[in-house]
Amino acid sequence: MKDKLIVLHLHKSNDYFHFFIKIYLKTFLTCLLKKIWLLFPLAICCFTANAQKKNEEVQLHIHKTSANIKVDGVMDEPVWNEAEVATHFFMVLPMDTSYAKVRTEVRMTYDDRNLYLIATCYQGLPGPYYVESLRRDFNFGKNDNFLLFMDPFDDQTNGFTFGANAAGAQWDGTLFEGGRADLNWDNKWVSEVKNYSDKWILEMAIPFKSIRYKKGISRWGINFSRLDLKTTEKSSWAPVPRQFPTASLAYTGILVWDQPPPLAGANVSIIPYALGGLSKNYENNKPADYRKDIGVDAKIALTSSLNLDLTVNPDFSQVEVDRQVTNLDRFELFFPERRQFFLENGDLFANFGYQSIRPFFSRRIGLGVPINFGARVSGKPNKDWRIGAMNMQTRKIDESGLPAQNFTVASVQRRVFSRSNIGMIFINKQSLNYHPDINSTKPLYSDYNRNIGMEYNLASSNNLWTGKSMFLKSFTPGKSGKDYVHAGHLQYASRSWLLLWQHEYVGKNYNAEVGYVPRQGYIRINPQIGHTFFPKGGKVLSHGPRFMYSAYFNERLKRTDDLSFIGYSAAFRNQSTFFVWTAHDYVKLLQPFDPTNFKKDTLARGTEHTWNSFGTEFVSKPQSVLTYGFSTRYGGYYANGTRLNLTADVGYRFQPYVNLALSTSYNNIDLPAPWNRTTFLLIGPRIDVTMTNKLFFTTFVQYNEQQKNINLNTRFQWRYKPASDLFIVYTDNYLPAPLSVRNRALVLKLTYWWNM
Repeated sequence: MKDKLIVLHLHKSNDYFHFFIKIYLKTFLTCLLKKIWLLFPLAICCFTANAQKKNEEVQLHIHKTSANIKVDGVMDEPVWNEAEVATHFFMVLPMDTSYAKVRTEVRMTYDDRNLYLIATCYQGLPGPYYVESLRRDFNFGKNDNFLLFMDPFDDQTNGFTFGANAAGAQWDGTLFEGGRADLNWDNKWVSEVKNYSDKWILEMAIPFKSIRYKKGISRWGINFSRLDLKTTEKSSWAPVPRQFPTASLAYTGILVWDQPPPLAGANVSIIPYALGGLSKNYENNKPADYRKDIGVDAKIALTSSLNLDLTVNPDFSQVEVDRQVTNLDRFELFFPERRQFFLENGDLFANFGYQSIRPFFSRRIGLGVPINFGARVSGKPNKDWRIGAMNMQTRKIDESGLPAQNFTVASVQRRVFSRSNIGMIFINKQSLNYHPDINSTKPLYSDYNRNIGMEYNLASSNNLWTGKSMFLKSFTPGKSGKDYVHAGHLQYASRSWLLLWQHEYVGKNYNAEVGYVPRQGYIRINPQIGHTFFPKGGKVLSHGPRFMYSAYFNERLKRTDDLSFIGYSAAFRNQSTFFVWTAHDYVKLLQPFDPTNFKKDTLARGTEHTWNSFGTEFVSKPQSVLTYGFSTRYGGYYANGTRLNLTADVGYRFQPYVNLALSTSYNNIDLPAPWNRTTFLLIGPRIDVTMTNKLFFTTFVQYNEQQKNINLNTRFQWRYKPASDLFIVYTDNYLPAPLSVRNRALVLKLTYWWNM
């Protein structure tokens, strides 16, 4: 009897809790949706109004040279002895309270064409260096490396990163949102690494034509980062708090030029390609399809900080295949953009909104549909403004009735206070000469879909406070009312505390056909809190709990989903990590759903499901040539079922030339009839062979039991000149049982980067 009373009391407490939440949300969110998107920027501007740049006193002076510098990793030119030295790096990890123990020295100079840097990285302990391979844009945490972060506008928001690991593999990318790196960006520059018994030396030359900067500015934000895995020490020249990446532009020092850097002059790059290949569909017994394509990209510097990109008949067949996942989600999965044309200043378009509320997602353009041509202008007219405009034209597909379509995107950002900005975006998707036959069985497409949006991005001068407030509205024929979005968040991240509040509203008629918004018609709240403890000694570097609550409500404030999550993490001094968690889920299905995404039998709309689960995650220390990690999840599932998920990642390297990796995921789902027991295995072995830092061979195999497919992708790349490549790509898809070829393709592609 006592147990029954306890259960009854718990049920009543739960009802009281949700009743309170409902009343609270009804009052709070109604006001929020109408007013807060206007008031939010004013309420939080006090964090940035009178801010001063951090590390203003950390300065390196750079002087012009007339000497010839050979980029060979040897510091034998007299100019290096005359250059000012950046040294006395600060430790970031394990702890950010002292100078670095491993010594690093950096010197810089320039001439009319290039910016030069030479970094001397001394050994902290004897023994071999740790590198993963010679593969470009390596994994930061698995390589001894040196990186340069530069902010040519000194706006603490956008910039570039260049670097190399101890074996000479290159790293380059763009920086956005104050220090996030996009390593898919690729450009023309050279570097060399020389190894010695007590040090390794990196020397690089970055053409002024490869970066964007404002005429007349003689102060750039700059920082240098060093990772030494033998001592497990990460350090930076200008001090950076340990909770932030060393790429954080809020903490850059100052590069002081003796005179404004030279103009790049006429800066036009033509990048033609020629392609040949063949493909054959064995599954449908179609004849072989032979390909002969040519196309061209062009990069034209309108100013030293504003760029025009053009493309005609682009082809992206050399882009690495997506890593597959077992899909047990009710909504569309997200895969990142990898195509080079969309990447430079891509955050102006793609990072508007949130991870699951993106009004623009470039992968909606040209995947499965040929692109005829495209043009894009992006960059910074001055320190306070960023602009971007893009227009793409795709072809008509007669088989599916898809008309030719035009995509136009325009975005603008205005910096406010020290590091915050206000942005606006406009997106238009237009069908051209589209007159569908209403009696046809082919799909119908909208005449147009448009989106307009505005957002305020908060970033305090010390990066402790970050946030966003945004509003979006869509325009689609036949859809009106409740066609807008509001969302916002505010985060505080100190060394010990993480506090986050986020809320979202997406109307049921909001439509972003060129975006990624997998769910409509909901209100969501998502508070999070975490705390980190730092023991004074022992093997554990830091540890602490984290709590997260995520609840979805429909537009009548009826709860449809919630997730209560609590976890505890530990980071060890050898850089391995461990995490344990438990969670409670509640789901009320809004649409019929197959919980296996495989057998197509569905749970009914409106049914309610509740379960508990727990799991663990572990990642081994990166110093070993054998690395591994695993995660586990066990608990309830839909329809009072159970789900066991096990994943493992194993890597072994014969450094620096061969890297072997194996990723696996196993799901065991036990449900009532008609599903019963279902198992899915996803396995993906990968071989990276890097003969030099210009010659790469990769083979990637993926067996996906859920999709009943085996995919083989082999890619050979020879970078015969900077940013100029020869690709040979071979792809197979097989049916696993009985083993038979579904389709097969071979592509040979040659690109050449020609500076006019």
